[in-house]
Amino acid sequence: MIHPLPPSAPVQNEDIQAIRAQFPTLHQTVHGKPLIYLDSAATAQKPQAVLDALAHYYQQDNANVHRGAHALAGRATAALEATRECVRQFIHAADGAEVIFTAGATASINLVAATYGQAALQPGDEVLISHMEHHANIVPWQMLCQAKGAQLKVIPINERGELLLAAFSELLTSRTKIVAISYASNTLGTINPIKEMVKQAHAQGAVVVVDAAQAAAHLPINVQELDCDFLAFSAHKAYGPTGVGVLYGKKTLLEAMPPYQGGGEMIREVTLAHTTYNSPPYKFEAGTPNIAGIVAWRAALDFITAIGFPKLQAHEDALLTYAADLLQRIPNVRLIGTAPNKISVLSFVVEGMHHLDVGMLLDAHGIAVRTGHSCTQPLMDFLGIEGVIRASLAAYNTKEDVDRLAEAVEKIVKTHC
Repeated sequence: MIHPLPPSAPVQNEDIQAIRAQFPTLHQTVHGKPLIYLDSAATAQKPQAVLDALAHYYQQDNANVHRGAHALAGRATAALEATRECVRQFIHAADGAEVIFTAGATASINLVAATYGQAALQPGDEVLISHMEHHANIVPWQMLCQAKGAQLKVIPINERGELLLAAFSELLTSRTKIVAISYASNTLGTINPIKEMVKQAHAQGAVVVVDAAQAAAHLPINVQELDCDFLAFSAHKAYGPTGVGVLYGKKTLLEAMPPYQGGGEMIREVTLAHTTYNSPPYKFEAGTPNIAGIVAWRAALDFITAIGFPKLQAHEDALLTYAADLLQRIPNVRLIGTAPNKISVLSFVVEGMHHLDVGMLLDAHGIAVRTGHSCTQPLMDFLGIEGVIRASLAAYNTKEDVDRLAEAVEKIVKTHC
């Protein structure tokens, strides 16, 4: 039997317990076992403050935004715009006009492909992505390249799950118009050197679209320091509601881009002969947004900010190291994604067992993990595997959660391998 190892960095247990107390979903049993939630990369659980904010909006402030002259409409509008300002500060954008609310990271990436991409790409141009991208940062660019007669090129990775930067430099040419890259891999956990990649891409005249869906809850983001042109992320992976996301874009680019959808709010003046469009961000926010979700997201961002990224990263890094140390001592377990610079995502396979079987057996122990290709089928093909078991750690996870995972995996291996 494996024995727990000392954590690789001290963690203040009282702080973690105070954090856990804010998440009602965690305090339940599944199949008669206390829930161990290790699927935050798919969606994070929500603190009570977010749930309270959702209820408050619908109970007290339910009204449409930017339209009504009455008190409820004013309160709803003020609350939505307060979240926009909170997001601006969270990512260090220069202007609130650079923060566009969308339905999520996927919607944000599709917006860029359908507006900037459609306008900028010409036949023979190239778009660069990497081998580790989520499908949401592959398919929109495939569709765009097919429509425009452009070529999609792929930055290779090594067996550890690191981008080959020398290959990236060689792929960059004057024909490269867009580089679309994840800040952190949802399957491997690898953190990519975005700032350096942006610098190289700009030297060739390309714009850079950063998929920060996995990074936003784990890494401090400063879009001005990164100098990226666009950045997308979702609320639900950062302790907020589902159905809400952000597209950051440099103001000069947003002003030049055509609108994505037509309708209310994105217009300045409409006649039957002609329409004049609104300025960013409203030009890209047609129709009624997910007001309640946007308003409640502010509470999630406040939750992250209150902990602070240094403390959050120290906790998650310690748990990740601890989990990797335990799991790699179990026979038949092989870790997938061993780059030294990672967020708290731990993927693995059990040799001789199907990933879905392992996931279902872990569920019987009350442990929630992700199984399958994790929306990264090209990555699975590169690695020569069908899928992985992915345990993803968040602010509310503990050393005891990791111990339970390791003990359950060891039992499964002994029983089935």
